Amino acid sequence: MYPARIEEVHPIRGGPRSLRYNTGKVALTAEEVRKIARLARLQLSEEELLRYAQQLSAVLDYAARLGEVDTSEIPPTATVLPLTAPLRPDEVRPSLPPDLMLSNAPFSEAGMFRVPRVLEEQP
Repeated sequence: MYPARIEEVHPIRGGPRSLRYNTGKVALTAEEVRKIARLARLQLSEEELLRYAQQLSAVLDYAARLGEVDTSEIPPTATVLPLTAPLRPDEVRPSLPPDLMLSNAPFSEAGMFRVPRVLEEQP
């Protein structure tokens, strides 16, 4: 991880100065990290605020570096994994006896599961 530099930032529209934790190209202010933490419903100490500002800035730096990579010659890819379904061979096997299968059903009727109606009746 890059060593963090703490810079004083003057806001454009006035207001108090804020500290920006800079790890490279992308830097988050303490207020931005506080807002992210509030949205995530996290309470952070000042020490955690500094640490997360550094870590989140490093993640954003890395994402920005990935955006600089020339991918014009690489075709779009949905997945890098082979598209094979891990299915077992279809084999005929004995099933459970109906009495055992229906023993945990809340409702059964005529050897079948009975479920609540979900569709309205047609007039």
